Order: sequence, then C-alpha cells, then structure tokens
Amino acid sequence: MKVVDSAPYFIKPMQYKNKVYTDTTRITLQVVDKKIAKELIIKNHYSHKWTSCRYAIGIFYDKYLIGCLIYGFPVGRQTVKSIIPTLNNNEVLELTRLWISDGYGCNIESYVIGQSFKYLRKNAQNIRVLISYADPMAGHLGKIYQATNWLYQGNKTMLIKGYIHILFGQRMHPRSVVAKYKTIKETELLKIDPNYKRIFMENKHRYIYLLDKKLKISQLKHPVLSYPK
Repeated sequence: MKVVDSAPYFIKPMQYKNKVYTDTTRITLQVVDKKIAKELIIKNHYSHKWTSCRYAIGIFYDKYLIGCLIYGFPVGRQTVKSIIPTLNNNEVLELTRLWISDGYGCNIESYVIGQSFKYLRKNAQNIRVLISYADPMAGHLGKIYQATNWLYQGNKTMLIKGYIHILFGQRMHPRSVVAKYKTIKETELLKIDPNYKRIFMENKHRYIYLLDKKLKISQLKHPVLSYPK
C-alpha cells in the first residue's frame, strides 16, 4: 500500500463536457488501520484534527491509498434521540471526516460515500441511520450530501450558542477550551494568549441518511427541508 498526497502522473481521469470524472472501476474501499487514517486526517483534512472513529475506511485507486472516510458514534448526548426517538445509540453513525487527494475527478466524493453505504449495510448491520454536518464557517453547504440523497434538516435543529475561540492561531470549540484551559472567559484567555480572538459560532447544516430502508421519513423528529444553495 502506498499513500499519495495528489494524483500520480499516470492517472488520467475521464473527461466529459469539460468536466473530469474519476474512473470508478479503479476505486475500492477497505478498512485501514486507524493510525494510518489519523495521520492522513491530521495532515490533510481542513480541520487538521482527529475525531470519533468506529470505522476508518480507506479509499484506494488501484493499490494507492488516496483518502479515507471516518465513521464514528455521535458525540452529542442527545443526537441519536433527536433523529428518531426510538433509536438506540449503537444504531447511528456520524460521518465525521472525509478526505480525498486532489486530482481524481469531480465525482469521486459522492461515489465513495455511496460505496460506503454498501460497506456499512454489509459489515455493520446494526447501523440504521447516518448523520453528518456541513460547516458554513468552512464554506460548506453539504453539496456532497445533496449529491448522494441525504435528507436535509436545516441548521436550526441543534442550536449552539457561543463562539469559536482562536488561541495561538488554532480554532477551538468551547468544550475543548474548557477542557484545556478551565475557562472560556475572554479576560482570562487574553492572559494566556494576548492575540486571542473569538468569532460567533454559526450552526452547522445537518444531514440524515436512512441506511435502514424500513425506516420512514415520517418517523424523523425534525422535518425535512429543501437543500441550501
């Protein structure tokens, strides 16, 4: 297995109507060691942070590892019950990270997400629902979720009041700040880092995918809305 940061020179994605598409016949998914996945995510994902991980699924182009999807159990205590109240905690996974090397075609993200559904149905049959979030503070609306037919529930279902804290040039969630510095008071944090700043935390766009085909949209606690544009 060889890890690549960008498409090898011999890769020639398919072109059609001025767009470049991946050759899906050369794409496979398989579980990889979590240590390898962690290194890829910290180095390449825009967050540069590791996260909850139950399944680390590697994305391979031939023998080359070009990315990974990370599925983990939701961290929020009320997340599962906010989807369908009768669900159990071990029946929901969150797509917490997705990174793919550049240069493999405009459709590769939606393709591998769709393939991950097949993997989970086969290998994690207890999982009935998937959830994921698109962060508007990173310029994301969730286009890849829209392309793979997730259900959109807006950005108001889980209201978060507070700020993203920027300490020593790193963005930190309030929980992380409290865990590390024991405070989120501006006056105290300025003592720690004179360049400390904070910005208002926008609500993330929430997407749901019903992996269990027996589940119905009518069972969802929150309504399904039109996709944001």
